[in-house]
Amino acid sequence: MEKLLVIDDEARICEILRKFLTKKGYDVSTATSVLEGIEKVKNENPKVVFLDIRMPGMTGVEAIKRIKEINPKIGIIMATAVVDEKVAQETIRMGATDYIIKPFDLDYLEKTLLVKLAEMRFDEPY
Repeated sequence: MEKLLVIDDEARICEILRKFLTKKGYDVSTATSVLEGIEKVKNENPKVVFLDIRMPGMTGVEAIKRIKEINPKIGIIMATAVVDEKVAQETIRMGATDYIIKPFDLDYLEKTLLVKLAEMRFDEPY
């Protein structure tokens, strides 16, 4: 079972994604702050992180760097209500896989996750 982490300051978003992804067979944990999320990255070693961009204390953009320092192979999918082409490009440049806009199309979110997990399996040594 793949381990996933949702980091979003909106507890409701965390819960919606946790329920949806758990029903799809994933082991999902959540964090409502970047600092809590970074601790979970260290302790739980998720394969993929869904990360909001605008959060108090530290932005998701800043968090990408911290997460990648812990584990450069973690997949990061930005999940945000912010529609900003420059920010999207910056997050992708920093190592995010995709940029999903709220409100979520859960089918697209799942497809994005499946593609990322497939890429990660393909990149693993035999």
